[in-house]
Amino acid sequence: MRKKLMAVLLAAAMVFSLAACGSSGSSDSNTAADSAGGEKELKVQVGPNPETIDPALNSAVDGGNMLLHAFECLLTVAEDGSLQPGCAETWETSEDGLTWTFHLRDGLKWSDGTDLTAEDFVYSWKRVCDPAVAAPYAETVLSMVKGYDKAIEGDLDALAVTAPDEKTVVVEMTAPCTFFGSLAAFATLSPVQKATIEANGDAWATAPETYVSNGPFYMTEWEQGSHITFSKNPYYWNADAIKLDKLTFALIEDSNAAYSAYQTGEVSFIKDVPTEEIPSLTGTDDFYVDPIIGTYYLNLNCDKEFFKDARVRKAFSLAIDRKYVAETIMQGTYTAAGNFMGPGWLDTDESEFMANANGGKTYIDIDNYEGNLEEAKKLMEEAGYPNGEGFPKITYTTNDSGYHKAVAEYLQQAWGQLGIQMDVNTVEWASFTPMRRNGEYDAARNGWVGDYSDPSNMLDLLYSTNGNNDGKFNNADYDKAMEESRATVDPAARSAALHKAEDILMEEAGCVPVAYYNDFWLQSPKIKGMWHSAYGYWYFMYADIEE
Repeated sequence: MRKKLMAVLLAAAMVFSLAACGSSGSSDSNTAADSAGGEKELKVQVGPNPETIDPALNSAVDGGNMLLHAFECLLTVAEDGSLQPGCAETWETSEDGLTWTFHLRDGLKWSDGTDLTAEDFVYSWKRVCDPAVAAPYAETVLSMVKGYDKAIEGDLDALAVTAPDEKTVVVEMTAPCTFFGSLAAFATLSPVQKATIEANGDAWATAPETYVSNGPFYMTEWEQGSHITFSKNPYYWNADAIKLDKLTFALIEDSNAAYSAYQTGEVSFIKDVPTEEIPSLTGTDDFYVDPIIGTYYLNLNCDKEFFKDARVRKAFSLAIDRKYVAETIMQGTYTAAGNFMGPGWLDTDESEFMANANGGKTYIDIDNYEGNLEEAKKLMEEAGYPNGEGFPKITYTTNDSGYHKAVAEYLQQAWGQLGIQMDVNTVEWASFTPMRRNGEYDAARNGWVGDYSDPSNMLDLLYSTNGNNDGKFNNADYDKAMEESRATVDPAARSAALHKAEDILMEEAGCVPVAYYNDFWLQSPKIKGMWHSAYGYWYFMYADIEE
């Protein structure tokens, strides 16, 4: 893990007044082995109550961090980003790239001690396609599999995922997909137990009694609004490597409450650090900043009449001073975004996708805010809203954590320069994500952290029928470019199609990129052996606690 802060963050420490705080937080009453039971328990905070921890339904990083420890896919991702065996001990692809075959380990079991077989993966992957389940990631993770189009309409058996025997999973593709191994390691394609789901319906993923899993840990307690505790799974194939007896996720939404819990030793790790504390934490041993691949962006609801005009959307985008947002409001913990696809995404030749976009130039000149603002005003006038005249008052919806509220307040000012009146609607996290997905907003905060480094992972979000297309962007040329990227086997042609898609997206302002993500967190120095990935996940499963 890298503990580097960007230079601008160091500068920010001199600019911002710092709030009163106590110790930088290494009281570790919870990190030592429990004196009564001798158990080694790690308590961490990665977010509030998750919207869901059903692998098929989750699309949030906090839920993903929990799923990572409760389930294991066919493949896993190592600290260096390489694919490693998971439930599948070996795997291979056919010479034409159209068939992937995974060979399961001997003796795999569920957390209830029953056998886990290849048929469990077949059931689970078909469930992701089930229209009654409405998995938001279905198109992203399985659209390249033969029969997907029929499966998503309800003919689940059409999906070409089969189990010729108890230890073999075979997947047939419509075209070669070089990054399918990364999908086979992604939480949406975790195995889930058919008998449990059939017996309990959607409620299976809401209580320890029915939350059967197959990963390093299994759920033993869930107190809504307080915590979820996972205990070491004795049936996990690699249980001997798991040093923790318990992993507890403290469900804290307020960053100040999380910070207080860290200071008192109630938890030993927090993801949500109060932004006002960042200058004082700079340079301390337990404050980390690490880059991840992803973009903080805004949705302008394209189903709303006033946002159907691309000129209006583009004006709203250009009216934002991204450098001010990233370097001042976000105190340098994020980086100003001139593209949708930022650093870390790889082109088909393994070069940086961003370096090959738009002739090597950013789509938005982040160093020319004054010029951008003038262009924004002209676009509003061309669209029939000079100085905002005739444009309705809008509401911006966000959750209240990190910099979200401060960014919302800034947007009131920035869009006010276009004559726009805007209210801010702040809602709790568990309510926010379904509201956004259902289009129950005018404008809203959004963001995406990559699940794997292929740019299709993020560009697919704006495909018209994608379950994560929260902005309801619908553009035939964009869809065509993405379809071309899926159909071709030529790397150069695929690259060209993906870049064309981003060209269209940025010209049409299908969403509004603001900043590129970095993760920042507090972690007790007594935690050893855990690591953080470029996809925004913390791997606690092989962690240990040292006195």
